[in-house]
Amino acid sequence: MPMLSPKAKRNILHILPFGVLWLVFSLVYTLLERGLLGNLTYYPATGNPYFFTRNIVTTPLAALVTGLIMGVLEVFCFNKWFVKKSFSKKILFKSLIYLLIILLFLVITFIGTATDTVAAVSRKAFWNTAWVFFTDYAMLSTTVYIASIILVTQFYAEVSDSIGHAALLNFFLGKYHRPVQEERVFMFLDMRSSTTIAEKLGHVRYFEMLKEYFADLSQPVIDYQGEIYQYAGDEMIISWKLKAGLQNGDCIGCFFAMKRGLAQQASKYEARFGLLPGFKAGLHYGMVTTGEIGVLKKEIIFTGDVLNTAARIQGLCNHFGVDILISGHLAKALGPNLSFETKSLGQHNLKGRDEHMEILTVVFAI
Repeated sequence: MPMLSPKAKRNILHILPFGVLWLVFSLVYTLLERGLLGNLTYYPATGNPYFFTRNIVTTPLAALVTGLIMGVLEVFCFNKWFVKKSFSKKILFKSLIYLLIILLFLVITFIGTATDTVAAVSRKAFWNTAWVFFTDYAMLSTTVYIASIILVTQFYAEVSDSIGHAALLNFFLGKYHRPVQEERVFMFLDMRSSTTIAEKLGHVRYFEMLKEYFADLSQPVIDYQGEIYQYAGDEMIISWKLKAGLQNGDCIGCFFAMKRGLAQQASKYEARFGLLPGFKAGLHYGMVTTGEIGVLKKEIIFTGDVLNTAARIQGLCNHFGVDILISGHLAKALGPNLSFETKSLGQHNLKGRDEHMEILTVVFAI
């Protein structure tokens, strides 16, 4: 059985929470409905029969499917259609689309309450009852309840995009509520000649270019199992758990996939900004302490010498006239790899470190 790609895993992990949220809300609704109707065996507004044993299964199931559909729409459609829209416009446009989903959901639910669905829809009395139901206070309250689910799921989607799905999941699970030590690979990636580019473009157009630049560099991070830790000005810090970063040389493969991806967008950058930005990177691995920090604003941060070292290594790229440098420790951990070759640049004393460290560059990659 073929393994799921990192992109497919990421999409599934983004879609599932929508289904879970709808499932939980529907269970709450079904139990509240039971409490309000008590021992009644029919809906007072419509006279349709009410069966709790049926609803406790069908309503959550329908809600789960609806939530998963919404998750698919968010991941494969809305994230692309509305990526450049403001939050308020996202809410407006998505709400209009979700309104159609709500109406469809309610129609299906209403028809499903009929004892003999096929016979019922052909009778005028059925449609009269439907009109009463859809204009009744119960219908309006149900619509408001479902609207609240949409707001929660949209809030989840926006927060997930803002702080990262992995970070949000870790907050929920409390994985790093207490500090945890773990080995990680870090890549410090920095734009070349950023000051010169900013002066040429002006601050507003430079910022617009940064948005395009970071967006185009993000897909390889997904494809090669990385996590974007931070954006710092024109710098991107990418992290991998050690096993993921070493697997198939993914931390190196990610860099060259970024190079290829940006080169493919050369015409776009030349047309819009009159230049194609370049970048350089330094990579190292080691032990870090990971944990939540902050009171007014919480973040999950990494602390450890490995971050400073990776930054220092990246700072040597201009000195050696190369785009990528890695530490000897990382090169040894990666081992022989058919996808790339390395060239040693000798032992060097990095600022802030007592011992010398071997630095290598990658001279060939497929």
